[in-house]
Amino acid sequence: MIYHLVSPAYWAQFEQEATYISESLATETFIHCSRHEQIAGVLERFYGDVSELLLLHIDETKLTSPLLYEAVPDSTETFPHVYGPINREAIVKISWGKRS
Repeated sequence: MIYHLVSPAYWAQFEQEATYISESLATETFIHCSRHEQIAGVLERFYGDVSELLLLHIDETKLTSPLLYEAVPDSTETFPHVYGPINREAIVKISWGKRS
């Protein structure tokens, strides 16, 4: 299982769609995701001032777009990156990523 954080407002655009496309797909060519143990660090580093987020639970075995685990700058960790839209069937659960 991999995870993706998204604002409720942004997710609302895709809630009824067959695929989800994050803003980073256009700018960085992939969708940022995390493994379960990486979520807390991602929330702290990138979403410290955000009070409402959704956490998409993605079954990587159901993805139709390529998934690569890649190193990121200034870290020894690898993160899952999805190179294309995330098909709705791969999103198996949606929960709150952070509450105020």
